[in-house]
Amino acid sequence: MTEAAPQSGMNENSTCGLAYLTVIPAIIFLVSAPYNQNANVRFHSWQSIFLCVAWFALWICLVIIGVIPVLNFLDIILFPVLGIGMFILWLILMINAFNGKRIKIPFLSDLAAKQAGEAVAV
Repeated sequence: MTEAAPQSGMNENSTCGLAYLTVIPAIIFLVSAPYNQNANVRFHSWQSIFLCVAWFALWICLVIIGVIPVLNFLDIILFPVLGIGMFILWLILMINAFNGKRIKIPFLSDLAAKQAGEAVAV
């Protein structure tokens, strides 16, 4: 009787979900050997990185709006609304990645698929 070779590392769904925790696991999955060979893990890692970059750019814009005297009232409303919205989007992406599904964010998922080496439909 032959024994099956033990699997090394995590399964694909766990790796995809963990890529959304912060930018650090996403970068680690992109450079470490068993994970960077999987197109699905690369897609979720790149999408996580692009989501963090988009959130940082949005945060910078909100800070700039908050400095402008007339528009700072708008900033008081936008900061919590956009913060909660980004948090909910992040949670949805992570939960679906743990379940093996992909959620396509309009501009970011095309960039992530391109960086992951997948063909992007025009």
